[in-house]
Amino acid sequence: MEDAAGIHENLVVLTSDIVVAHVSNNSVAAGDVPLLIQSVFTTLSSLDSSAVVDDLRPEPAVSIRASVKPDHVVCLDCGKKMKMLKRHLATAHGLSIEEYRQRWRLGSNHALVAPNYAATRADLAKKIGLGRKSGAAIANSPAQVKEAEPKPRAARTSPKVKAAPARKARAKTASATATKPAAKRSRKLGLKFAEASSAQDAQS
Repeated sequence: MEDAAGIHENLVVLTSDIVVAHVSNNSVAAGDVPLLIQSVFTTLSSLDSSAVVDDLRPEPAVSIRASVKPDHVVCLDCGKKMKMLKRHLATAHGLSIEEYRQRWRLGSNHALVAPNYAATRADLAKKIGLGRKSGAAIANSPAQVKEAEPKPRAARTSPKVKAAPARKARAKTASATATKPAAKRSRKLGLKFAEASSAQDAQS
């Protein structure tokens, strides 16, 4: 929106300058001035807007290629040399990193931190252990916890109770049950034998 408003304002200024210059050097009837203004403005508006925007874009303090050095980066807005631009852009120019990249059409891989400074910070972070898991975190990692878990104990089996006495008891019961009918049959046979003997004695 700001670029569009700036372009329109610039077109009005250019139209005014062109019309004034034309009227100053040529005889133009007063009734033809509004038509001349409209014609000039329409012609300027039909030009490639991207070319107009490029014309309105400010010149960088240094070339984009020259803005990155091993020990510093250069602000394209003011030319100041810094180790990193993030804080400088916010305080000095009111720009975020994204706005700065868009303003100068910088790619996402364009360094805004001096390469040597970035490498020094990375080495320092490694030395003090940043970016690595702490000892407690490693000890409590899933793999370590899995190894530390005790193996489940085998279920205790109760000793088998010998069933022999029960079998013997059942055998005795069965034998006792089997001998009872035999005893009854013996008594019946004895009674019949006694009766037969008594009958023979009576006949004799």
